[in-house]
Amino acid sequence: MFISVKELELHEVSFNEAFPAGSMDLGPDVRLRTPLKSSGRANLIEEHVGRKRAIEDIRLVGEFSTSLELSCARCLEPVTQDVERTFDLLYRPQGADAGIEEAPVAEAEAEISYYTGDGLLLEDVLREQMLLAVPLKVICREECRGLCPHCGKNLNHEQCSCAGSASDPRWSPLKDLKDKLQG
Repeated sequence: MFISVKELELHEVSFNEAFPAGSMDLGPDVRLRTPLKSSGRANLIEEHVGRKRAIEDIRLVGEFSTSLELSCARCLEPVTQDVERTFDLLYRPQGADAGIEEAPVAEAEAEISYYTGDGLLLEDVLREQMLLAVPLKVICREECRGLCPHCGKNLNHEQCSCAGSASDPRWSPLKDLKDKLQG
């Protein structure tokens, strides 16, 4: 759904959109498992900069919910993560701040994003919000044993016959130093 500045100049725009599972590209590590449901509204906010200049920002307020599939950080098995989020976002035209004297960024201004052209795509906003909601690392369960670093077998399903912990030869000078200090 395209949110147009021209339409927002006339009236507030409400949205209630659903995107099918798998319809958004979230990168190689994240997949949309269930439909993404979103609802909210968009309106234009006029911000006065100086006496004669005004900037028209797009304000998006809404919520979304879906279920994502990620890979476990230890064993690479699929993990389902439910995501429900509300958002209150401000988008300013690209270049609208040009020519304004450089000043410290206020906390409220740190939350401003920028758009180019005649508006913005709701899909792009939701994609960004979903990716921000994804944790850096997800594990399938606390007891996950992960993959064997030598043969790559999933240690949750089978035991491997690899030797115990083979040490990295780059650490041997530190091991020698430790042995001297303890001896």
